[in-house]
Amino acid sequence: MSPHCRVNFNTMILLVVLQGAAVVMFCNWYIQLSPCDSVPPKGKIHVLLLSSWRSGSSFLGQAFSQHPSVFYLMEPGWHVWTKLQKPGARVLRMAVRDLMRSLYQCDFSVMDAYMPENYNVSTLFMWYQSRALCSPPACPLTPRTQISNETQCQKKCDSSGFQKVEEACHTYSHVVLKETRFFELESLYPLLQDPNLDLRIIHLIRDPRAVMRSREESAKAFDRDNAIVLEQRNVPAANVQYEVMQEICRSHVRINERAMQKPPPFLKGRYKMIRYEDVARNPLKEINDIYDFVGLEMTGEMEEWIYRVTHGKGKGSRKEAFQITSRNAADVSQAWRTSLPYNKVKRVQEICKGAMSRLGYRTVDSDKEQKRLDIDLLVPQEPYEFSWVPAKTQLSGNS
Repeated sequence: MSPHCRVNFNTMILLVVLQGAAVVMFCNWYIQLSPCDSVPPKGKIHVLLLSSWRSGSSFLGQAFSQHPSVFYLMEPGWHVWTKLQKPGARVLRMAVRDLMRSLYQCDFSVMDAYMPENYNVSTLFMWYQSRALCSPPACPLTPRTQISNETQCQKKCDSSGFQKVEEACHTYSHVVLKETRFFELESLYPLLQDPNLDLRIIHLIRDPRAVMRSREESAKAFDRDNAIVLEQRNVPAANVQYEVMQEICRSHVRINERAMQKPPPFLKGRYKMIRYEDVARNPLKEINDIYDFVGLEMTGEMEEWIYRVTHGKGKGSRKEAFQITSRNAADVSQAWRTSLPYNKVKRVQEICKGAMSRLGYRTVDSDKEQKRLDIDLLVPQEPYEFSWVPAKTQLSGNS
């Protein structure tokens, strides 16, 4: 080959390399507008358990947390709301979203802005409800394949630093965050479009009459959150719970309608609505369906745990309001019918009428009808009405 040809050949190779570099730079600069690769690193799946307070989300969160493939955190947005109390929910939602984006990518440095000095894992809200924070490499206490014990975890795993938490997060195939602080889907669009995330949304709802009854049992615990939900408006004390319930009902409708009626293309296959009452009646089937939706395998240990915590005795005490203990899930889901006065039931039905109709809850017209437990107030779901199913699980019979 002549020297002249060799120069041309070398020049051509250089041009190809430069062209490739330019394409990579272009992708990095314009990745939000036209992602070059929509597959997240190492195939990690990110799940948002989106719900409202006292809707059974702590239980469903544990169905994720105890799974050996899941790194779980409960309500990281709590840190934002407690640090920045004065604004309302609309202002704070972006801060919560940006916090979640970092946590999904196992970057815990974002927590610095919301933590006191000399913090460690025990500073995280309800940290001991995350089995991953009680297991190696975060803490040597609980092998991944075993169900964690909250009491032992609190005693032996409370001093881990965030470096170990980050290290643990990177070792799981699924990162699941439970959050009660979003009242619409639009602020989550950047996460759904982020090429570094594969985000699936589980939207958990519950009969608003049952939510009202449960909130009343722990009313003081919600004072600060209520003020933020109501955008710091001056609301008479007697009306606070009802106005909060009205906003919760409206938010469920907003979220569900946005996901189901002409949704943006990037939301398809990413949203699944779940009713707590369906989970209470048939926990193993419903949780199996949820696992299918997010790409998790059911294990023998998880089957046993799900059965045990949903087939206990009684409805749980007030002291256990924020704990996951063995109860009769079906009884818990119906407890409002015998304990919430009809005048309150009637008012909740009035302010949540549209939501109840859309989400499949029948109203009652009298105290007598309310207390007749043989009358089923749950409208059967159509499988196609409330959720898309990713291609890999279309044959698994999701509801």
